[in-house]
Amino acid sequence: MKVIQQVIVDIVAHAREDAPKECCGLLIGSRDGVERSVRARNREAGHTRYLLDPDDHFAAIHAARADNKRVIGAYHSHPASPAIPSESDIAEAGGGAEFLYVIVSLVKPEGDIFAYRLKYGSVVAVLLDV
Repeated sequence: MKVIQQVIVDIVAHAREDAPKECCGLLIGSRDGVERSVRARNREAGHTRYLLDPDDHFAAIHAARADNKRVIGAYHSHPASPAIPSESDIAEAGGGAEFLYVIVSLVKPEGDIFAYRLKYGSVVAVLLDV
């Protein structure tokens, strides 16, 4: 999946700013790739969980539509654990088979990113082409 470099820079910066709590946000683009990220408030405000604020989600949907784009994914951080989907990440994912999920881990100083989709309940890694 093609991703603009600035999107990666922005989500890693968001993760660092919100650490030690998890951050979350949405990915805007098209079938061609991710063009931008939109920060969202974490209603859980926890160190190991997130709940994307529904008002922020709807605002992102409307803004994307105004640009003839759509919300194609979501991201969140794992401040103290690897960029591997947790059981709750998988259980609570409801975006559909084409929805892109991105996790940024801050375990390594430079950050680590893992992208995936859920197909038939299984995690399928997605290569991000920056």
